[in-house]
Amino acid sequence: MSSNTLTWHGHSNFQITTPNCSILIDPWFEGNPSACVGSDACAQVDLVLVTHDHDDHMGQAVDICKATGAHVGAVVETAGKLVHSGVPEEQIVNGIGFNIGGTVEFKGIQVTMVQAFHSSATGCPVGYILTLEDGYCLYHAGDTGIFSSMELFGKMFSIDLAVLPIGGIFTMDPPQAAMACNLLQCKNVLPMHWGSFPVLEQNTDRFARELQQAGASARLVNLEPGQSMELSA
Repeated sequence: MSSNTLTWHGHSNFQITTPNCSILIDPWFEGNPSACVGSDACAQVDLVLVTHDHDDHMGQAVDICKATGAHVGAVVETAGKLVHSGVPEEQIVNGIGFNIGGTVEFKGIQVTMVQAFHSSATGCPVGYILTLEDGYCLYHAGDTGIFSSMELFGKMFSIDLAVLPIGGIFTMDPPQAAMACNLLQCKNVLPMHWGSFPVLEQNTDRFARELQQAGASARLVNLEPGQSMELSA
């Protein structure tokens, strides 16, 4: 049985728990209509990863890092904003953050920062490809539209699970996300960034149809906010 667990806290907020590490990505709890718990429920956090500096993604990163002593990974300029907002410099991964194409190791986990196409007041938006201690590979795309370099990610990494936005308006919609699965050649796909605002896609039904129409081989994994899944290759 796998000892790696993924929990969705709604929107783009995910917690990954491995034997050695607890990771939060885009930890937006307070103000998140999809979140079932508050940030105070995350008492043990080792690493926080932020994809970009919008409030619904940076969320409670500063408060969590100050409360738990967690390190935070972000693109350099966004890392600087986090320091300015109160995160101690010694808790910033690599001292100043890292950048697209860079890989850092944290407690046996490889974290590769990759591009995303969106907006951000500081630095640039990014996604993360994480290779866990046992080799399981997870891609969190962040907020992004589809882009052709996803095909390169699929060639460079054997992606067990792609976590992709499907909400539309601000990110990929279901047809684009389905095509992204073909580019990534991911084994499984977990849709995110839906249902949290009225303007977004409200369920995964259309995405399921688009996956089938695109002939994608990825298996659709549906979670509701607050639910968890085991991560096993």
